[in-house]
Amino acid sequence: MTVNVGQPAPDFTLYDYEKKQRSLSEFKGKNVVLAFFPGAFTGVCDKEMCAFRDSMDRLNGLNAQVVGVSVDSVAALKAFANQYKLQFPLLTDFKREVIKQYSVTWENLGGVQGYVTANRAVFVLDKGGVVRWTWVAQSPGTEPPYDQIIAELGKLPK
Repeated sequence: MTVNVGQPAPDFTLYDYEKKQRSLSEFKGKNVVLAFFPGAFTGVCDKEMCAFRDSMDRLNGLNAQVVGVSVDSVAALKAFANQYKLQFPLLTDFKREVIKQYSVTWENLGGVQGYVTANRAVFVLDKGGVVRWTWVAQSPGTEPPYDQIIAELGKLPK
């Protein structure tokens, strides 16, 4: 399934790093930066999540909530959040259902046959949960256009 601009973002429920179930719908009323990333403790993913962390003042000013999603384990995501002091939800899609739902799978990451992970992708949702902007990396080693994400959020009502 392809998730397109102008469509409601498909809802889902995943575990966060505190083993609490979190649904995308709980963030309605805020603009959302839904950021899929391949894996914790990998160079580009570390940079990306830290870039979002370092932009929290700007994001909060735009009534935006960052939600990170990867296929990592709860334990890995908790260690990742603790090491980098990430204060936004990181959710585990260990069943790989949501990455398929959003069409952001990456097959054979790092040349490991059969290893399926999330590709790096960002979906900007408005307060009603409608997709307003998307970006999907051509390669999981590419960082998202952070300034463009901020600009797209700036177009949305707070």
